[in-house]
Parts: sequence; structure tokens; C-alpha cells
Amino acid sequence: MTTPVIIEAAINGVTGKDRNPHVPCTPAEIAEDALRCLAAGAAIVHNHVDEVAADGARAAARYLEGWRPILAARPDAILYPTVGLGGTIEERYAHVPPLADFMRMGLVDPGSVNLGAAGEDGLPGPAEFVYVNSYGDVRYEVALCARHRLGPSVAIFEPGFLRTALAYHRAGRLPAGALVKLYLGGDHGYLGGGPGATFGLPPTRVSLEAYLAMLDGVALPWSVAVVGGDLLASDVARLALERGGHLRVGLEDYAGPRTPTNEELVRAAAALARETGRPVASCVEAARILSLPR
Repeated sequence: MTTPVIIEAAINGVTGKDRNPHVPCTPAEIAEDALRCLAAGAAIVHNHVDEVAADGARAAARYLEGWRPILAARPDAILYPTVGLGGTIEERYAHVPPLADFMRMGLVDPGSVNLGAAGEDGLPGPAEFVYVNSYGDVRYEVALCARHRLGPSVAIFEPGFLRTALAYHRAGRLPAGALVKLYLGGDHGYLGGGPGATFGLPPTRVSLEAYLAMLDGVALPWSVAVVGGDLLASDVARLALERGGHLRVGLEDYAGPRTPTNEELVRAAAALARETGRPVASCVEAARILSLPR
């Protein structure tokens, strides 16, 4: 495969400085970190903001505090936010319309999943969060991407998520520019904590092959991540590159004995891509590979 590799940097998520002192939290830190990741080879940057309970208007303003400096220096950058909090799907996505002019990628999470961490007994909990996206919610997310001409970032936490995404694709309803992101579950939960049971398929060759069997004959670009683990320490990263996939790294996903920076993870992903004979995609090349509508 000689298709350039799209590297995404998921730079913070719910990771706090108690877990890794290098994680960017404030808008200024996010802007500086994102620019370093872009210079290191990332084409896509995904971040959360530090006001998790903000309403749509406030969340959008907080995102833009970090995004404006990025886009001033790198107008080609592909940026996208996370989902907000709220009791309805409209409240959870209220920040997207005011951000749409600054985005080329949107969000589609086509399913529900238990996220959390393990307790001292090694069992799931006590920290837990049920991330719910009903079929009606998924319709709303897809329609929002279509309305604002955003390429969907399609998060696949479990195989059922992919079946739903493929139903939209086969019906011709998945908006242009989609990137299917295969999230494999590492040994640590999404909310931190020690080793223990987590979501999804484990980061193994068999798991990736199972997902690729589901994608057989489907002309959608895909990437792989290990949430609650270390993608680059697994066999999955190299296998994905050999099979034509792309990579997502960053401190939102990373768990392990080290405290790397996002830039270090991006540089390591870029080096691995080159080892497999594939160049690293620029932002412009990534937009072309994905056929982003904006």
C-alpha cells in the first residue's frame, strides 16, 4: 500500500494532568499542542474542552478559543470536537452548528456502550458511564453532518456500531467524507484506573481481522485506535498499515507505564508508517483521501 497514512491526534479526552502532566487542557495549551502535532505529521486533531458541563453556545466559544490560533497558523488543519452533555440529542450537539464553519469533520457515534474503569477487585466499576446513542440519536447525528457538509468521524466502540454505520452506507445515507474509526479496548478503562475489563474487542490481529471482514467490499477509509492502551506497542498498528488503514493516537486513548506527549506519539506513528513503506498524509492529502465535502 502506498496510500498516504492519515494520522489523527486525540489530544486530551477525559485524561487529566494527574494521569499525564503533558495533557493539554486550557485553550492555549490545546492550540500549542495541536500545532506541534500537526508539525509532527498529524492531519486531524480531536479535542475536548475543559468546561464539560457548558451549554452549546459556551462550549462552542471555548472550542474556538483554542481553534482560532490553530487555524490562523494552519488553515488546512482538520479539527473536530467531542459530544457535549445534555438530556437530549439536540442539547448534546448544540455546539456543532456554531462551530460548523471552522470544521470539516463531524461526529457520528452509531451505538451505545458501557465505559468506565475497573475497581480494586478487577471488576468493571465503580467509575462508570453508559454512553447512549439510540437509533433516533444516530439519525440526528447523520443528518447534522449532512446539513453542515461535515465528513463523519464514525466511532466504532463495538461491532454493533459498525453494523449500524454500514446500514447507512449501503442505503446511501452516510454523508461524504466518512472515516470509520475502529476503537479496540485496551487493558485500562476509558475513565482511567488500573488494569481491568473494558469495552470492545481487544487489540489483537484476530479482532482487527474480524472488523476488516465486516468491511470487506466496502469502499470506506478506516483507522484504528487502542483506547485504554498503547496502539503503537501492539501488533495492530503495523497490521493496520499493511492492510491500508490509518492511525489514531494521542493522550485521550493512551494508557501505559510512560507519560509521553502527544507530539511523541504522532512522531512514533509517522515513523512506523514510513517503516511500512507508506508516506504520511498532509492535511490537504487527508481531505482528498476522505473526500471531505468542505
